[in-house]
Amino acid sequence: MNFQPTTLNERVDSLDILRGFSLLGILLVNMFGFYLPMPHVLDLNSWFTSAEDIIWHQTLDIYVQGSFYPLFSMLFGYGLAMQYMKAERTGTSFYKFAPKRLIVLLCLGLIHAFLIWWGDILTMYAFCGFFLLLFIRFSGGWLLTFGIIINSLMHIFILLIYALAGMMSAEYETPAVDIALINSAITAYGVGGWGDAFVQRLKDLSVQMSIGMWISSLVTILPYMLIGAAAAKWRLIERAKELKIFWISFAIIFVAAGLFIKSAPFMFTRTYILDYLKVYVGGPILSIGYIALIVSLCLLPTAAKLLTPIATAGRMSLTLYIMQSIICTILFYNFGFGLYGKVDVQMGTLIAIGIFVVQVILAELWFTKFKQGPLELAVKRIVYPPIKGQ
Repeated sequence: MNFQPTTLNERVDSLDILRGFSLLGILLVNMFGFYLPMPHVLDLNSWFTSAEDIIWHQTLDIYVQGSFYPLFSMLFGYGLAMQYMKAERTGTSFYKFAPKRLIVLLCLGLIHAFLIWWGDILTMYAFCGFFLLLFIRFSGGWLLTFGIIINSLMHIFILLIYALAGMMSAEYETPAVDIALINSAITAYGVGGWGDAFVQRLKDLSVQMSIGMWISSLVTILPYMLIGAAAAKWRLIERAKELKIFWISFAIIFVAAGLFIKSAPFMFTRTYILDYLKVYVGGPILSIGYIALIVSLCLLPTAAKLLTPIATAGRMSLTLYIMQSIICTILFYNFGFGLYGKVDVQMGTLIAIGIFVVQVILAELWFTKFKQGPLELAVKRIVYPPIKGQ
């Protein structure tokens, strides 16, 4: 029996809207990495000095930063679990195709990281995806339990260190940075050519893909994949109409709680504990709130129709994600338009929104002639065998 990826008739509009929405959030966050010497700036809150930049950054910090990698992780887990359940229904071996798809994503991520931009996320998601395959057979209840336990272990470990070091209520101090690495990035991307950018990208990748980052992904990304997979096992999004009260309640509670926790370091004295809670508790809570909010909005026919272009972009999210990096490196690096370090936070945000709007329009035009995005089609051709007769 032939096994194929989700067809147009099988697609869930809410999921595609969430994928499209996550593309915008990821770009807003990644924008700092395109025009600033990241990942060597350890605290952006202390990097900006003008009042306007500080306000714009704090707004993004509260509403966007730390809330889209959990959202994307849950969507990844949801999608993988949907494929697993489809394979069960069709009597196909899921493990014949899933590892191959993850290997393709991993290779694509490595190409992206080494040749285009150091801030790739595909490699980490593919890496965690292999661990998710070990759990995917379990029921929704067990998947949720595993996700909570793994994530809780991280919280317990970090908070224990904070307590032993007496840092719980201590006022946050900006960590020291390596000025040489920062200057190297500014020089390579700001005034250097493609070769200089490539050499610098290798230095940046030594931080972005360090052993510590791979290990930390198993307690910061994998748990949310497990939670997303649990939601898929329960078909929470497909059953949104009958679970209307559940989704609306989650939207109200989680958005309010997430925004409060993420705002706390700015409303009160910025302590280590409040800063930690902002990133690792408030961020994921707000991401669940965003999911619930969008699913709730999609229950309204008018809202669902208005969000259709976002869903169209979500159908080719892999292609658009890579396209974002290509566009931004051309815009900011010296071998392109050379805007590196020359834009403020407001301009960077507006550029990100502008790119996303253009991508939504391009996606609409693309799907008037094609059924899949170009990279999505390439992955399909590699992973899934052709159907006989086609």
